[in-house]
Amino acid sequence: MNEQEKKRIQQAFKEKMDYDELMNCTRCGFCLPSCPTYIETEQDEVHSPRGRIALMKGLVDGVIEPTEDVKRSIDMCLGCRACEPVCPSGVQFGHLLEQARDAIYQTNEQSFLEKTTRSFAFNQLFPHQNRMRNVTSLVGVYQRSGLQTMAHKTKLINLVPKDLRAMEKVLPKVPKRKQMIERPTEVVAIAPKRKRVAFFSGCLMDTMFLQTNDATIKLLQYAGCDIIIPKTQACCGALHGHSGERDRAMEMAKRNIAAFENEAIDYIITNAGGCGAFLNDYEHLLQEDPEWQSRAADFSNKIKDISSILIDLQFDQLDLQVADQIVTYQDSCHLKNGQNTFMEPRKLIEAIAGVTYVEMKDASRCCGSAGIYNIVESEMSMQILDYKMEQAKQTDAKTIVTANPGCLLQMKLGIEREGLADTVKTVHLVDFLLEAYERAQETVTTT
Repeated sequence: MNEQEKKRIQQAFKEKMDYDELMNCTRCGFCLPSCPTYIETEQDEVHSPRGRIALMKGLVDGVIEPTEDVKRSIDMCLGCRACEPVCPSGVQFGHLLEQARDAIYQTNEQSFLEKTTRSFAFNQLFPHQNRMRNVTSLVGVYQRSGLQTMAHKTKLINLVPKDLRAMEKVLPKVPKRKQMIERPTEVVAIAPKRKRVAFFSGCLMDTMFLQTNDATIKLLQYAGCDIIIPKTQACCGALHGHSGERDRAMEMAKRNIAAFENEAIDYIITNAGGCGAFLNDYEHLLQEDPEWQSRAADFSNKIKDISSILIDLQFDQLDLQVADQIVTYQDSCHLKNGQNTFMEPRKLIEAIAGVTYVEMKDASRCCGSAGIYNIVESEMSMQILDYKMEQAKQTDAKTIVTANPGCLLQMKLGIEREGLADTVKTVHLVDFLLEAYERAQETVTTT
């Protein structure tokens, strides 16, 4: 960094950081044992929440300069927010991290390639659902046309960088574009109606993970919910907010609030931990915008994870059944730390006949996915994943359940890396629950 660039970044930190929140940190160190990067870097304070806050405050106070090492510390953070529940002072580290990245990435001079890549992803792709469908459908064509098989047979796939090659192997089967376009906007309950809810369908969830969205809608129907799915909703903005694109995240937030706020609903249901936590944070994201502050609060107060509403509606009391198997659960960081949803998924899994549930050690420690972290910080991500897989293997589970698409792909990657693909599977919670419910209904029908 040149001197002018350093001055711009330092000024951005002074303008964007919540100094009161920085001062809330008492340096007690309770956060240290919960931080994956602190653990994996052999207790390097620079890569701990306490250390990062000290760097942020030092930049604001002008006692340290914005160096590449400082930027590296901020980039290395997973943003898992595991430090928040254990903090005696209630420091909202996730908010501070977003502010710090915004200060860096909106000020730091970027290479042409980096600038072009970020512009394409954050401005041209994720905000536009039709473009998401177009790009995702190309992956589906690659999978169905025989190109994927040929790429592997001829070893052409080896020309792709190793990290992307590994991710290509664990991608779900992508639906056809027609299926992505022909989405319902309103669905009625199958069981006696108990709630009227809206469903946040997301961007990747309603393309690459379309099957899981369909399973979510079916579960809500079986639980007695009428469901509306506003067509004008957009990407939640989490990827933008976590990557230093705060202004674009606020644009996404306003689009979503406008899409849902005039609907007469009890809740807005989510099925992706990362999306749900960011939607839940809209109130904070727009707190300085007088026009949107109260509207954001109303929106955030309606956010509810699918596992929470299913417990509220006593779905765990219904007949649920799968083939006998050992099952463990990997927490979504943002579902647990951002939405305080921890026991609900476990209660639902344990209610299924045929399940022997075994709790994984450190189930709530990040798996290393963290949005695009496993691509941009591959080495640390794989280090964290290796630890996670060691704990998963100790359970002897044949099924690993999770509640976030990134976690799902990361655990699939871990299974592949461990050579367990023939004996172990990972599945989203709602897909597992739908299988259990419909299997139990088939058993009743045939007896």
